[in-house]
Amino acid sequence: MKARKAPGLGAVWGEKGMNRLQKIINGAAWIAIAALGLYILGYGVRGRTLPKLGYAVRKVLTNAEGTLQNAAAKCLYPGLAYAAGADGTAASLDELLIREAAELFPLFSFIEQQELYETASESAVTYEILIQGGAHDENEIDAQTGEAFDIAEKVEEENLRAAQEEQAAREQERREQEALAQAEAEAAGQTEAGSQAAGAVQSGAVLGTEYTLEQLSDFDFLKNNFYIVESNTDISSDLLDAETLLGMDMTMKQDSSAPQILIYHTHSQEGFVDSVPGDSSTTIVGVGEYLAELLRDTYGYNVIHNTGVYDFIDGKLDRNQAYTLAAEDVEQILAENPTIEVIIDLHRDGVQEDTHLVTEVNGKPTAQIMFFNGLSFSKRNGPIGYLENPYIGENLALSLQMKLGCEKYYPGFTRKVYLKSLRYNLHLRPKSLLVEAGAQTNTLQEMLNAMEPLAYVLNQVLKGN
Repeated sequence: MKARKAPGLGAVWGEKGMNRLQKIINGAAWIAIAALGLYILGYGVRGRTLPKLGYAVRKVLTNAEGTLQNAAAKCLYPGLAYAAGADGTAASLDELLIREAAELFPLFSFIEQQELYETASESAVTYEILIQGGAHDENEIDAQTGEAFDIAEKVEEENLRAAQEEQAAREQERREQEALAQAEAEAAGQTEAGSQAAGAVQSGAVLGTEYTLEQLSDFDFLKNNFYIVESNTDISSDLLDAETLLGMDMTMKQDSSAPQILIYHTHSQEGFVDSVPGDSSTTIVGVGEYLAELLRDTYGYNVIHNTGVYDFIDGKLDRNQAYTLAAEDVEQILAENPTIEVIIDLHRDGVQEDTHLVTEVNGKPTAQIMFFNGLSFSKRNGPIGYLENPYIGENLALSLQMKLGCEKYYPGFTRKVYLKSLRYNLHLRPKSLLVEAGAQTNTLQEMLNAMEPLAYVLNQVLKGN
């Protein structure tokens, strides 16, 4: 609401009002003259002498002056006059006449000003924006634990739902294209060729989309099609530059004679719809072990799987210190095994109970996965100094190359890359990867199935294919 400057008398009453006011003043003057004449006539009728008449005139004028002062005060401050208990009975004719004329003014002013002093309230739209602006302030980051009080949970859910709908639409489109291609192949008598194509799917042949550097160099295209940026952080085109990120060498340098890959779980207690209480092999830890086996047995990597627990303290689920506790163990493992080049923190996501993150890969129901990056950047405060990460660019390069590999070989398998404001221990190695595989609504088998395409694409990136 905006304050208004008090208008002048002419601005308040206008030309019409001023004319009315002038008429009232003229009428009051004539009434006063008539009252004075009546006094003079009354004294004459009673046989008063001229000196007495002079005295009477002076008395009338004196009384009129006091009455006019009282009337003026009542006109300007009617509330104060009422509170003071002004007597409603006129003491004399002159007082009665002047009082009756004066009492017209407050009413006149009130009526006229009703058309001028309207409340300057904001529109409904403006009001709604103000309310939302206050509700959507970013939350602070706990400097002790490095944990954030996640903001705008509703926004995050909407982003997730939008990403899921987009993925579902793309998966449906892919299936329709495959069905059409199969129908055309059968109609052309190419059943054998169709069988060969199906075999190519199993071996990881190109089935999806390969994006050109020209497409990916468009910042808006890259950001809108491949990323979800949480509302309390942001990323610039300088950091999210496709040519730079795709030009970074993510290939494995160390041979398998020494440890090359570390898999661990900041949140080891994450389970699934059919997990068995107390059996870690049916939780994210069991899924991580299957990924380690695939990388060892199928692709020949030297893998360490750390099954340490960081989110279950004193018999209770407690994730407040999970990243801090996990970092201590991981740093020790890295110190003992400096040849490790790749670190994978494997999680499962948490979604609404009616959400099922599943697709089909090689004929199997497969949990969808999401790559996750921390930017150590707050939209409110800028770079988060105490969460420094010199490898943000390399982290982004690895997740982008993994995402594009999945789009190429397994379209619909991955969700958009999620960007958040903190660090999440991704500073421990340039090739650090945080993976959110499926969610609590997936089955264990869907999660295990997801590790097969994940291992395949990781091998492609590490080999530079």
